[in-house]
Amino acid sequence: MRARLALLAAAVSVLTLVAFLVPLALLVRAVAEDRATVRATADAQSLVPVVGTADAETIRLTVEQLAAESGRPVSVYLPGDTVLGTPVPRTPAVALAERGQSLTAESDAGREVVIAVQGRPDGTGVIRTVVPHAELTAGVTRSWLVLALLGVLLVLVGLAVADRLARTLVRPITELSAVSHRLANAELDARVTPAGPAELREVAGALNHLAGRIQVLLAQEREQVADLSHRLRTPLTALRLEAESLPDPQDAARIAAATDALERAVTGLIRQARRDRSPAAAPAACDAAAVVADRVAFWSVLAEDTGREVHRDLAGGPLPVGVPADELAAAVDALLGNVFAHTPDGTAFTVRLARRDGRVLLAVADSGPGMPAATVARGASPAGSTGLGLDIARRAAEAAGGRLELRTAPGGGAEVRLWLGAPPPRLAPARP
Repeated sequence: MRARLALLAAAVSVLTLVAFLVPLALLVRAVAEDRATVRATADAQSLVPVVGTADAETIRLTVEQLAAESGRPVSVYLPGDTVLGTPVPRTPAVALAERGQSLTAESDAGREVVIAVQGRPDGTGVIRTVVPHAELTAGVTRSWLVLALLGVLLVLVGLAVADRLARTLVRPITELSAVSHRLANAELDARVTPAGPAELREVAGALNHLAGRIQVLLAQEREQVADLSHRLRTPLTALRLEAESLPDPQDAARIAAATDALERAVTGLIRQARRDRSPAAAPAACDAAAVVADRVAFWSVLAEDTGREVHRDLAGGPLPVGVPADELAAAVDALLGNVFAHTPDGTAFTVRLARRDGRVLLAVADSGPGMPAATVARGASPAGSTGLGLDIARRAAEAAGGRLELRTAPGGGAEVRLWLGAPPPRLAPARP
Protein backbone atom coordinates (compact mmCIF):
# COMPACT_ATOMS: atom_id res chain seq x y z
CA MET A 1 0.00 0.00 0.00
CA ARG A 2 2.87 2.34 0.82
CA ALA A 3 4.43 1.81 -2.62
CA ARG A 4 1.07 2.32 -4.33
CA LEU A 5 0.48 5.60 -2.52
CA ALA A 6 3.95 6.80 -3.49
CA LEU A 7 3.34 5.75 -7.10
CA LEU A 8 0.01 7.59 -7.10
CA ALA A 9 1.64 10.74 -5.72
CA ALA A 10 4.41 10.51 -8.32
CA ALA A 11 1.91 10.10 -11.15
CA VAL A 12 -0.17 13.06 -10.00
CA SER A 13 2.94 15.22 -9.53
CA VAL A 14 4.31 14.35 -12.97
CA LEU A 15 1.00 15.03 -14.71
CA THR A 16 0.60 18.35 -12.89
CA LEU A 17 4.15 19.43 -13.68
CA VAL A 18 3.79 18.43 -17.33
CA ALA A 19 0.56 20.45 -17.54
CA PHE A 20 2.36 23.54 -16.21
CA LEU A 21 5.98 23.15 -17.33
CA VAL A 22 5.36 22.31 -21.01
CA PRO A 23 3.39 25.55 -21.69
CA LEU A 24 5.91 27.44 -19.57
CA ALA A 25 8.80 26.02 -21.60
CA LEU A 26 7.07 27.05 -24.85
CA LEU A 27 6.45 30.50 -23.40
CA VAL A 28 10.14 30.86 -22.47
CA ARG A 29 11.14 30.04 -26.05
CA ALA A 30 8.62 32.50 -27.48
CA VAL A 31 9.80 35.25 -25.11
CA ALA A 32 13.42 34.62 -26.10
CA GLU A 33 12.57 34.84 -29.79
CA ASP A 34 10.53 38.00 -29.29
CA ARG A 35 13.30 39.58 -27.23
CA ALA A 36 15.90 38.90 -29.92
CA THR A 37 13.53 40.15 -32.63
CA VAL A 38 12.76 43.37 -30.73
CA ARG A 39 16.48 44.02 -30.17
CA ALA A 40 17.25 43.51 -33.86
CA THR A 41 14.30 45.70 -34.87
CA ALA A 42 15.49 48.47 -32.56
CA ASP A 43 18.99 48.29 -34.07
CA ALA A 44 17.58 48.43 -37.57
CA GLN A 45 15.28 51.35 -36.72
CA SER A 46 18.27 53.31 -35.43
CA LEU A 47 19.39 53.47 -39.09
CA VAL A 48 16.15 54.98 -40.35
CA PRO A 49 17.19 58.68 -39.91
CA VAL A 50 20.56 58.04 -41.54
CA VAL A 51 19.11 56.10 -44.49
CA GLY A 52 16.40 58.71 -44.99
CA THR A 53 18.73 61.75 -45.14
CA ALA A 54 22.41 60.83 -45.54
CA ASP A 55 24.45 60.05 -48.60
CA ALA A 56 25.49 56.55 -49.62
CA GLU A 57 28.98 56.68 -48.08
CA THR A 58 27.68 57.81 -44.70
CA ILE A 59 25.04 55.12 -44.80
CA ARG A 60 27.68 52.49 -45.63
CA LEU A 61 29.91 53.46 -42.73
CA THR A 62 27.01 53.54 -40.29
CA VAL A 63 25.72 50.12 -41.47
CA GLU A 64 29.17 48.52 -41.14
CA GLN A 65 29.56 49.94 -37.63
CA LEU A 66 26.13 48.61 -36.58
CA ALA A 67 26.85 45.16 -38.07
CA ALA A 68 30.13 45.01 -36.19
CA GLU A 69 28.50 46.02 -32.89
CA SER A 70 25.44 43.75 -33.15
CA GLY A 71 27.13 40.78 -34.78
CA ARG A 72 24.24 40.44 -37.20
CA PRO A 73 24.32 40.96 -40.98
CA VAL A 74 22.81 44.35 -41.85
CA SER A 75 22.01 45.45 -45.41
CA VAL A 76 20.56 48.66 -46.83
CA TYR A 77 18.88 48.58 -50.22
CA LEU A 78 18.69 51.95 -51.94
CA PRO A 79 16.54 52.65 -55.00
CA GLY A 80 18.08 51.02 -57.99
CA ASP A 81 20.57 48.20 -57.50
CA THR A 82 22.65 49.75 -54.72
CA VAL A 83 23.25 47.46 -51.69
CA LEU A 84 25.22 48.81 -48.73
CA GLY A 85 26.52 46.65 -45.86
CA THR A 86 26.26 42.87 -46.15
CA PRO A 87 25.88 42.07 -49.85
CA VAL A 88 22.75 39.92 -49.95
CA PRO A 89 20.45 39.66 -52.98
CA ARG A 90 17.00 41.10 -52.63
CA THR A 91 14.61 38.67 -50.97
CA PRO A 92 10.81 38.54 -51.29
CA ALA A 93 10.57 40.32 -47.92
CA VAL A 94 12.79 43.17 -49.27
CA ALA A 95 10.61 43.38 -52.36
CA LEU A 96 7.53 43.85 -50.19
CA ALA A 97 9.29 46.46 -48.06
CA GLU A 98 10.19 48.48 -51.19
CA ARG A 99 6.45 49.00 -51.56
CA GLY A 100 6.41 50.76 -48.19
CA GLN A 101 5.57 47.80 -45.86
CA SER A 102 7.84 46.85 -42.94
CA LEU A 103 7.63 43.22 -41.85
CA THR A 104 9.27 40.24 -40.22
CA ALA A 105 9.66 36.91 -42.04
CA GLU A 106 11.20 33.52 -41.39
CA SER A 107 14.09 32.36 -43.53
CA ASP A 108 16.65 29.57 -43.60
CA ALA A 109 19.21 31.77 -41.88
CA GLY A 110 16.86 32.87 -39.12
CA ARG A 111 14.31 35.59 -38.63
CA GLU A 112 14.46 38.33 -41.28
CA VAL A 113 13.56 41.90 -40.20
CA VAL A 114 12.97 44.45 -43.00
CA ILE A 115 12.06 48.11 -42.48
CA ALA A 116 10.87 50.42 -45.22
CA VAL A 117 12.42 53.94 -45.17
CA GLN A 118 10.40 56.54 -47.01
CA GLY A 119 11.19 60.21 -47.61
CA ARG A 120 14.29 59.85 -49.75
CA PRO A 121 14.24 61.92 -52.87
CA ASP A 122 15.18 58.95 -55.06
CA GLY A 123 12.56 56.53 -53.61
CA THR A 124 12.03 54.04 -50.78
CA GLY A 125 15.02 52.51 -49.03
CA VAL A 126 14.95 49.20 -47.17
CA ILE A 127 16.92 48.18 -44.09
CA ARG A 128 17.36 44.44 -43.67
CA THR A 129 18.87 42.43 -40.83
CA VAL A 130 18.69 38.75 -39.91
CA VAL A 131 18.43 37.35 -36.39
CA PRO A 132 20.22 33.96 -36.47
CA HIS A 133 18.71 30.88 -34.85
CA ALA A 134 21.38 30.86 -32.17
CA GLU A 135 20.33 34.34 -31.01
CA LEU A 136 16.64 33.44 -31.19
CA THR A 137 17.18 30.50 -28.82
CA ALA A 138 19.84 32.08 -26.61
CA GLY A 139 19.24 31.04 -22.97
CA VAL A 140 16.30 28.73 -23.83
CA THR A 141 18.22 25.50 -23.21
CA ARG A 142 19.44 26.73 -19.85
CA SER A 143 15.93 27.82 -18.87
CA TRP A 144 14.51 24.47 -19.89
CA LEU A 145 17.19 22.69 -17.86
CA VAL A 146 16.31 24.79 -14.82
CA LEU A 147 12.62 23.99 -15.28
CA ALA A 148 13.38 20.27 -15.63
CA LEU A 149 15.49 20.26 -12.46
CA LEU A 150 12.75 22.18 -10.67
CA GLY A 151 10.20 19.62 -11.83
CA VAL A 152 12.36 16.71 -10.64
CA LEU A 153 12.87 18.42 -7.31
CA LEU A 154 9.14 18.98 -6.90
CA VAL A 155 8.44 15.32 -7.74
CA LEU A 156 11.00 14.18 -5.16
CA VAL A 157 9.51 16.49 -2.54
CA GLY A 158 6.05 15.16 -3.41
CA LEU A 159 7.31 11.57 -3.07
CA ALA A 160 8.86 12.33 0.30
CA VAL A 161 5.65 13.91 1.57
CA ALA A 162 3.56 11.05 0.16
CA ASP A 163 5.88 8.45 1.72
CA ARG A 164 5.63 10.13 5.11
CA LEU A 165 1.86 10.28 4.79
CA ALA A 166 1.76 6.65 3.65
CA ARG A 167 3.78 5.59 6.71
CA THR A 168 1.24 7.24 8.99
CA LEU A 169 -1.47 5.20 7.26
CA VAL A 170 0.37 1.91 6.77
CA ARG A 171 1.86 1.63 10.26
CA PRO A 172 -1.55 1.41 12.03
CA ILE A 173 -2.82 -0.98 9.36
CA THR A 174 0.26 -3.20 9.80
CA GLU A 175 -0.27 -3.21 13.55
CA LEU A 176 -3.94 -4.13 13.06
CA SER A 177 -2.91 -7.02 10.83
CA ALA A 178 -0.27 -8.22 13.31
CA VAL A 179 -2.72 -8.13 16.22
CA SER A 180 -5.38 -9.96 14.21
CA HIS A 181 -2.86 -12.73 13.44
CA ARG A 182 -1.92 -12.91 17.12
CA LEU A 183 -5.60 -13.25 18.02
CA ALA A 184 -5.94 -15.99 15.41
CA ASN A 185 -3.03 -17.78 17.15
CA ALA A 186 -4.98 -17.70 20.45
CA GLU A 187 -3.04 -14.74 21.93
CA LEU A 188 -6.24 -13.26 23.32
CA ASP A 189 -4.38 -10.65 25.38
CA ALA A 190 -3.10 -8.94 22.20
CA ARG A 191 -4.35 -5.37 21.80
CA VAL A 192 -3.92 -2.56 19.29
CA THR A 193 -2.74 0.93 20.21
CA PRO A 194 -5.18 3.26 18.37
CA ALA A 195 -3.25 5.50 15.96
CA GLY A 196 -3.57 7.11 12.57
CA PRO A 197 -6.73 8.62 11.06
CA ALA A 198 -10.04 8.57 12.90
CA GLU A 199 -11.32 5.65 10.83
CA LEU A 200 -8.31 3.48 11.70
CA ARG A 201 -8.57 4.44 15.38
CA GLU A 202 -12.22 3.37 15.29
CA VAL A 203 -11.28 0.02 13.72
CA ALA A 204 -8.55 -0.47 16.35
CA GLY A 205 -11.04 0.18 19.13
CA ALA A 206 -13.52 -2.25 17.59
CA LEU A 207 -10.82 -4.94 17.29
CA ASN A 208 -9.80 -4.45 20.92
CA HIS A 209 -13.45 -4.70 21.99
CA LEU A 210 -13.89 -7.86 19.91
CA ALA A 211 -10.77 -9.43 21.45
CA GLY A 212 -12.06 -8.64 24.93
CA ARG A 213 -15.45 -10.14 24.18
CA ILE A 214 -13.87 -13.30 22.74
CA GLN A 215 -11.71 -13.62 25.85
CA VAL A 216 -14.75 -13.27 28.13
CA LEU A 217 -16.90 -15.68 26.10
CA LEU A 218 -14.18 -18.31 25.97
CA ALA A 219 -13.64 -18.05 29.71
CA GLN A 220 -17.37 -18.43 30.29
CA GLU A 221 -17.57 -21.42 27.95
CA ARG A 222 -14.65 -23.15 29.65
CA GLU A 223 -16.16 -22.62 33.07
CA GLN A 224 -19.51 -23.94 31.88
CA VAL A 225 -17.90 -27.07 30.41
CA ALA A 226 -15.85 -27.58 33.55
CA ASP A 227 -18.91 -27.06 35.74
CA LEU A 228 -20.97 -29.49 33.67
CA SER A 229 -18.21 -32.06 33.84
CA HIS A 230 -17.87 -31.54 37.57
CA ARG A 231 -21.56 -32.28 38.06
CA LEU A 232 -20.99 -35.72 36.56
CA ARG A 233 -18.90 -36.71 39.56
CA THR A 234 -21.98 -37.22 41.75
CA PRO A 235 -23.63 -39.90 39.56
CA LEU A 236 -20.22 -41.49 39.06
CA THR A 237 -19.77 -41.78 42.80
CA ALA A 238 -23.19 -43.37 43.09
CA LEU A 239 -22.34 -45.77 40.27
CA ARG A 240 -19.13 -46.80 42.02
CA LEU A 241 -21.02 -47.50 45.23
CA GLU A 242 -23.52 -49.61 43.30
CA ALA A 243 -20.68 -51.55 41.67
CA GLU A 244 -19.10 -52.27 45.01
CA SER A 245 -22.40 -53.70 46.29
CA LEU A 246 -22.68 -56.29 43.49
CA PRO A 247 -22.48 -59.89 44.74
CA ASP A 248 -20.23 -61.09 41.88
CA PRO A 249 -16.66 -59.82 42.48
CA GLN A 250 -15.78 -60.05 38.78
CA ASP A 251 -18.77 -57.95 37.74
CA ALA A 252 -18.02 -55.50 40.51
CA ALA A 253 -14.39 -55.18 39.44
CA ARG A 254 -15.32 -54.74 35.77
CA ILE A 255 -17.93 -52.05 36.48
CA ALA A 256 -15.60 -50.32 38.94
CA ALA A 257 -12.84 -50.26 36.28
CA ALA A 258 -15.27 -48.75 33.76
CA THR A 259 -16.35 -46.19 36.33
CA ASP A 260 -12.74 -45.28 37.04
CA ALA A 261 -12.09 -44.82 33.34
CA LEU A 262 -15.15 -42.61 33.00
CA GLU A 263 -14.04 -40.57 35.99
CA ARG A 264 -10.59 -40.12 34.45
CA ALA A 265 -12.24 -38.94 31.24
CA VAL A 266 -14.35 -36.42 33.18
CA THR A 267 -11.26 -35.19 35.06
CA GLY A 268 -9.39 -34.82 31.78
CA LEU A 269 -12.31 -32.87 30.33
CA ILE A 270 -12.21 -30.45 33.27
CA ARG A 271 -8.46 -29.96 32.90
CA GLN A 272 -8.76 -29.51 29.17
CA ALA A 273 -11.49 -26.88 29.56
CA ARG A 274 -9.39 -24.91 32.04
CA ARG A 275 -6.05 -25.36 30.33
CA ASP A 276 -4.24 -22.25 29.14
CA ARG A 277 -4.07 -22.61 25.36
CA SER A 278 -2.14 -19.46 24.62
CA PRO A 279 1.15 -19.82 22.71
CA ALA A 280 3.01 -18.71 25.84
CA ALA A 281 1.65 -21.68 27.81
CA ALA A 282 3.97 -24.62 28.26
CA PRO A 283 3.32 -27.37 25.67
CA ALA A 284 2.27 -30.83 26.86
CA ALA A 285 3.66 -34.22 26.01
CA CYS A 286 3.26 -37.87 26.92
CA ASP A 287 4.61 -41.33 26.22
CA ALA A 288 2.43 -42.76 23.45
CA ALA A 289 3.59 -46.31 24.15
CA ALA A 290 2.40 -46.20 27.76
CA VAL A 291 -0.91 -44.45 26.98
CA VAL A 292 -1.84 -46.73 24.08
CA ALA A 293 -0.88 -49.89 25.98
CA ASP A 294 -3.02 -48.83 28.93
CA ARG A 295 -6.10 -48.10 26.79
CA VAL A 296 -5.74 -51.25 24.70
CA ALA A 297 -5.56 -53.30 27.88
CA PHE A 298 -8.77 -51.63 29.08
CA TRP A 299 -10.67 -52.31 25.84
CA SER A 300 -9.33 -55.86 25.60
CA VAL A 301 -11.60 -56.89 28.49
CA LEU A 302 -14.67 -55.70 26.58
CA ALA A 303 -13.32 -57.33 23.40
CA GLU A 304 -13.08 -60.65 25.20
CA ASP A 305 -16.68 -60.35 26.38
CA THR A 306 -17.91 -59.68 22.84
CA GLY A 307 -15.83 -62.38 21.19
CA ARG A 308 -13.46 -60.04 19.37
CA GLU A 309 -9.89 -61.01 18.68
CA VAL A 310 -7.39 -58.22 19.40
CA HIS A 311 -4.10 -58.11 17.49
CA ARG A 312 -1.47 -55.92 19.11
CA ASP A 313 1.60 -54.58 17.36
CA LEU A 314 2.85 -52.01 19.85
CA ALA A 315 6.39 -50.68 19.72
CA GLY A 316 8.28 -50.48 22.97
CA GLY A 317 8.55 -47.12 24.67
CA PRO A 318 9.26 -44.50 25.29
CA LEU A 319 7.57 -42.86 22.27
CA PRO A 320 7.20 -39.17 23.21
CA VAL A 321 4.53 -37.20 21.35
CA GLY A 322 3.44 -33.58 21.66
CA VAL A 323 -0.06 -34.13 23.03
CA PRO A 324 -1.27 -34.45 26.64
CA ALA A 325 -1.84 -37.95 27.97
CA ASP A 326 -5.56 -37.40 28.62
CA GLU A 327 -6.16 -36.14 25.08
CA LEU A 328 -4.27 -39.07 23.54
CA ALA A 329 -6.20 -41.50 25.76
CA ALA A 330 -9.47 -39.89 24.65
CA ALA A 331 -8.41 -40.26 21.01
CA VAL A 332 -7.54 -43.95 21.48
CA ASP A 333 -10.84 -44.53 23.29
CA ALA A 334 -12.70 -42.82 20.45
CA LEU A 335 -11.05 -44.98 17.78
CA LEU A 336 -11.55 -48.23 19.67
CA GLY A 337 -15.08 -47.18 20.63
CA ASN A 338 -15.90 -46.76 16.94
CA VAL A 339 -14.82 -50.35 16.31
CA PHE A 340 -17.21 -51.64 18.97
CA ALA A 341 -20.02 -49.28 17.88
CA HIS A 342 -19.87 -49.84 14.10
CA THR A 343 -18.92 -53.50 13.76
CA PRO A 344 -20.82 -56.63 14.87
CA ASP A 345 -19.70 -58.73 17.81
CA GLY A 346 -16.90 -61.12 16.95
CA THR A 347 -15.19 -58.71 14.55
CA ALA A 348 -11.44 -58.75 15.05
CA PHE A 349 -9.38 -55.58 15.10
CA THR A 350 -5.71 -54.59 15.11
CA VAL A 351 -3.93 -51.84 17.03
CA ARG A 352 -0.50 -50.91 15.73
CA LEU A 353 1.92 -48.37 17.20
CA ALA A 354 5.25 -47.66 15.49
CA ARG A 355 7.82 -44.93 14.86
CA ARG A 356 7.94 -43.67 11.25
CA ASP A 357 10.19 -40.92 9.89
CA GLY A 358 10.60 -39.15 13.22
CA ARG A 359 6.86 -39.38 14.01
CA VAL A 360 4.66 -41.88 15.78
CA LEU A 361 1.99 -43.79 13.84
CA LEU A 362 -1.07 -45.16 15.63
CA ALA A 363 -3.26 -47.33 13.38
CA VAL A 364 -6.56 -49.00 14.32
CA ALA A 365 -7.95 -51.40 11.70
CA ASP A 366 -10.90 -53.79 11.79
CA SER A 367 -12.32 -56.47 9.52
CA GLY A 368 -15.84 -55.02 9.56
CA PRO A 369 -17.93 -53.49 6.75
CA GLY A 370 -15.70 -50.38 6.48
CA MET A 371 -16.46 -46.66 6.67
CA PRO A 372 -17.06 -44.20 3.81
CA ALA A 373 -14.36 -41.62 3.21
CA ALA A 374 -16.96 -38.83 3.43
CA THR A 375 -17.18 -39.52 7.16
CA VAL A 376 -13.97 -37.58 7.79
CA ALA A 377 -15.13 -34.60 5.74
CA ARG A 378 -18.54 -34.50 7.41
CA GLY A 379 -17.18 -35.14 10.92
CA ALA A 380 -20.23 -37.35 11.58
CA SER A 381 -20.65 -41.05 11.91
CA PRO A 382 -22.98 -42.88 9.50
CA ALA A 383 -24.37 -45.00 12.32
CA GLY A 384 -26.38 -42.30 14.01
CA SER A 385 -23.82 -41.35 16.68
CA THR A 386 -22.66 -37.83 17.55
CA GLY A 387 -19.75 -38.05 15.14
CA LEU A 388 -17.32 -36.61 17.71
CA GLY A 389 -15.05 -39.66 17.87
CA LEU A 390 -13.09 -39.00 14.72
CA ASP A 391 -13.05 -35.29 15.49
CA ILE A 392 -11.51 -35.94 18.91
CA ALA A 393 -8.83 -38.08 17.28
CA ARG A 394 -8.22 -35.51 14.56
CA ARG A 395 -7.78 -32.66 17.06
CA ALA A 396 -5.37 -34.77 19.13
CA ALA A 397 -3.29 -35.49 16.03
CA GLU A 398 -3.26 -31.84 14.96
CA ALA A 399 -2.28 -30.76 18.48
CA ALA A 400 0.80 -32.96 18.09
CA GLY A 401 1.59 -31.50 14.67
CA GLY A 402 0.22 -34.53 12.80
CA ARG A 403 -2.90 -35.57 10.94
CA LEU A 404 -5.68 -38.16 10.73
CA GLU A 405 -6.05 -40.51 7.77
CA LEU A 406 -9.04 -42.75 6.99
CA ARG A 407 -8.56 -45.60 4.55
CA THR A 408 -9.76 -49.10 3.71
CA ALA A 409 -7.98 -51.88 5.57
CA PRO A 410 -6.39 -54.76 3.58
CA GLY A 411 -9.15 -57.10 4.78
CA GLY A 412 -11.90 -54.75 3.59
CA GLY A 413 -12.68 -53.03 6.88
CA ALA A 414 -11.85 -49.53 8.04
CA GLU A 415 -8.42 -48.33 9.09
CA VAL A 416 -7.81 -45.05 10.91
CA ARG A 417 -4.28 -43.72 11.16
CA LEU A 418 -3.06 -41.05 13.57
CA TRP A 419 0.27 -39.41 12.83
CA LEU A 420 1.66 -37.77 15.95
CA GLY A 421 4.61 -35.38 16.02
CA ALA A 422 7.36 -35.28 18.63
CA PRO A 423 7.14 -32.82 21.55
CA PRO A 424 9.38 -29.73 21.76
CA PRO A 425 12.94 -30.33 23.02
CA ARG A 426 13.59 -30.63 26.77
CA LEU A 427 9.94 -31.48 27.43
CA ALA A 428 9.55 -34.62 29.53
CA PRO A 429 6.57 -36.75 28.46
CA ALA A 430 3.88 -37.29 31.07
CA ARG A 431 2.76 -40.84 31.79
CA PRO A 432 -0.93 -41.63 32.28
